[in-house]
Amino acid sequence: MNIVDDIGLITVFLLILLAVFLLTAATKNKRPNTFFALFLIVTSLDIAALFLDDLYKEYAQLNYLRVTSVFLQMPLFYFYVKAICYHNFKVGIKQVIHAIPFLGFLILFSTAGISKQGFLLYEILTQIQYYIYIVSIFYTLRKYRQQHLENYSLQNKTYLWLMTTSILFLIGNSFVVLRTIARNFYEYQEYPLLNLGISLFGLAVICWFVIKTMRNPDLFSNVNQDLKPLGKKVVQEKEKYQAEIASICDYMVTNKPYLEEALTLHHLSQKINIPEKQLSFLINKVLGKHFFDFINDYRIQEAKLLLENKDLNIQQIMYDVGFNSKSSFNTAFKKYTALTPSKHRKSVH
Repeated sequence: MNIVDDIGLITVFLLILLAVFLLTAATKNKRPNTFFALFLIVTSLDIAALFLDDLYKEYAQLNYLRVTSVFLQMPLFYFYVKAICYHNFKVGIKQVIHAIPFLGFLILFSTAGISKQGFLLYEILTQIQYYIYIVSIFYTLRKYRQQHLENYSLQNKTYLWLMTTSILFLIGNSFVVLRTIARNFYEYQEYPLLNLGISLFGLAVICWFVIKTMRNPDLFSNVNQDLKPLGKKVVQEKEKYQAEIASICDYMVTNKPYLEEALTLHHLSQKINIPEKQLSFLINKVLGKHFFDFINDYRIQEAKLLLENKDLNIQQIMYDVGFNSKSSFNTAFKKYTALTPSKHRKSVH
């Protein structure tokens, strides 16, 4: 074994370890965890070729399964993203279409073997499939982020996790494309550092997966996929809605529902006795604010008042006004005041 084989072995071990954890962990996110675990297992099957090359050469059908399983990686990750973003996402018969490239090439290679022309077609189609899915994933995340801003008041950790992960996959695939070009047009063996770099990058990513998952077991929050983003256009004739807006603002000031950490548009609509759809329209279209910003505006105003009291701890103030993390509190506070909470406190004393 060389160093690349050693890295591959460690990477596969971590992938399988994380997959087992996801499949056995007691969590409400069972469905998305299953998709991610299957994605990790399929990925490990491919990476294992680094140190199981002799085994794959001896058992041709196992090698065909390994090669064609690449067509399952992006569909499984796409299903994972959809299941994380939307609690009512379901996989049915129509989703079987995503497995057609895998089944087609598995049958082709099993019956005719892997020819040079067939493998070239395989490499081209894997890249086309990859970019179709990565574009679909980024579109899904964009839509999900809009829906979250319009319905939730907490920082969207799910979006940050999925976006970061997708970008890492995009970077990793760029290295794979570079390796493919080197293999087909140049003497690939002359670039051992390229393979080493890809292996180290993959190991670093999976280590990050493990650490992130272990440290954040409740990382995910999802919305209803049937919700439609309201779009960016703001209502110009605001006068006709002044009475409803005034009623909402009076309720916010008097009852301070924004102090509840997990306040959502749905919960506020029940408290204020306004239909959820109408409340969303009034906040997002008439006021021209996302629900996230609407709620945080009140939280920051409350925090500014509390910061005038030197005896109150800043972290306690953060929790008291409805924030659940120091980073989101500081970010929101600086957005509205151009100062951090500590600097604001100094400026008023």
